[in-house]
Amino acid sequence: MIRKKTRKHSINQKILKEIELTNSLAPNVQNENLNTDLLINEKILRDIFQDCSDVVFRLVEINRNSKLLFVYLDGLCDTKALNEVVLRPILFDGPPDSLEQTLRVEQIVEHKLVAISQVQKVSSISDVVNGILKGGTALLVDGANIALVADLKGFEKRNIEEPSAESTVRGPRDGFTETLRINTSLVRRRIRSVKLKMESFTIGQLSQTDIVVAYIEGIVPISILEEVKKRIREIRIDGVMESSYIEEFIEDFTESPFPQVQNSERPDVISSSLLEGKVAIFVDNSPFVLVVPMTFWSGLQAADDYYERSIYTSFIRIIRYCLFNIALLFPSLFVATITYHPQLIPTNLLISIATAREGVPFPTVVETFLMEFMFEGLREAGIRLPKPVGSAVSIVGALVIGQAAVQAGIVSAPVVIVVSTTGIASFAIPRYNLGASYRFLRFPMLVFAGTLGLYGIVMGVFCILIHLLKLRSFGVPYLSPVAPLILKDLKDVFIRVPRWDMINRPALISGANKKRALEGQRPSPNKGDQTNE
Repeated sequence: MIRKKTRKHSINQKILKEIELTNSLAPNVQNENLNTDLLINEKILRDIFQDCSDVVFRLVEINRNSKLLFVYLDGLCDTKALNEVVLRPILFDGPPDSLEQTLRVEQIVEHKLVAISQVQKVSSISDVVNGILKGGTALLVDGANIALVADLKGFEKRNIEEPSAESTVRGPRDGFTETLRINTSLVRRRIRSVKLKMESFTIGQLSQTDIVVAYIEGIVPISILEEVKKRIREIRIDGVMESSYIEEFIEDFTESPFPQVQNSERPDVISSSLLEGKVAIFVDNSPFVLVVPMTFWSGLQAADDYYERSIYTSFIRIIRYCLFNIALLFPSLFVATITYHPQLIPTNLLISIATAREGVPFPTVVETFLMEFMFEGLREAGIRLPKPVGSAVSIVGALVIGQAAVQAGIVSAPVVIVVSTTGIASFAIPRYNLGASYRFLRFPMLVFAGTLGLYGIVMGVFCILIHLLKLRSFGVPYLSPVAPLILKDLKDVFIRVPRWDMINRPALISGANKKRALEGQRPSPNKGDQTNE
């Protein structure tokens, strides 16, 4: 038995080692330094990039005695800038005669001929390969064991547009794109402080995806920041295609239907989250930026809540919370009262519902399940179809199927009204991932209502509340500041008080600097009169 276990362990170690070698450069060249012979370096790079038709090798001679080799990826490199900024001075101007004897060729190229702001010196094959794969242009010089990697990235990118999933009536109209540095610059424009820190990471054995962790020094809690960086460093995966890959690796409870990591396409939302003491995670090739820690109440807050007057936004927020409860409980309450507690319904309304249900072959819980299933199917079809067709198909499909089902006597009209109202209420939830969790929970609540009536609904609500009370996001209670109760932080939960009254940052999220505004800034006509006097 001991021999079998030892052999099995050695086999597993061998497989893991083979996987690592497959997902990285060959071990004999990964840490190898560049050679002074340009031909040897070229051969090594050609072997590494074998069968890569998009890798371009271009050999250039200077004054017939020095050779330069340019290596870049076609499609990721700005070839126009390469020709005008690098190749034209080298081919037509050449190095100055006065400097030809005093400086080495690589120094002449670096300081005099390459008019590029970002040029990095590298000395190993792996650094050259990584620079090329990230869109840089590698410049190798004959007789030198170092290379230059010039930042000449020129790939196609999407223009900055308003996010379609987080549109607002009032507020900024710019949104994140798939380019990492554009996204970080949009936040940097809003927070022009040296305390805004952005630390870089690279995740993915094959994708080598760039990730930036952004935070404001002095405001972010050190414990949360260190935990975020620790979880990111521990990620081992071959590729990262979108920020959701990172989200699934760093969330606290993977089995929970509730999201514990917030995402947004809006730079203003990310900037305001950073000012509260949260941490933002930018992922290259993704327009969605992650924010941690996330609370339950932040998932119910929209960007418009902070751009309109506090009285109006507080009223809208209360309506949103009511719709939020309708989206979860309305179908199950309807099923429970019709099936088990009809005495709770007014007599005239009960007669009307009973008349509408006459001839329907299914119990109320079954027909509600059928209509909920069809509604979710129509919603999913509308998302997957092209935009010009998707909205028309979902609306027409709902009208046609609902009307036909009622006329055929398969479902009753009250059930169609209940399901439609529930669907409209679910659209009022600002965050798609939080709304999806409640769409999922509607079906277990229907089972509780169909089997135990109102007692089942109460039991289901208690199960959800207990789960929410146990839930954490990077150590922060999910229901804070309601549970645990922090009275001074309730100013931005159920309602939003005016900005001059929002003096402190959230207690459990912010670090040492908890003040966001000075006291005594409430506007008053008396202050204006005293100033005029």
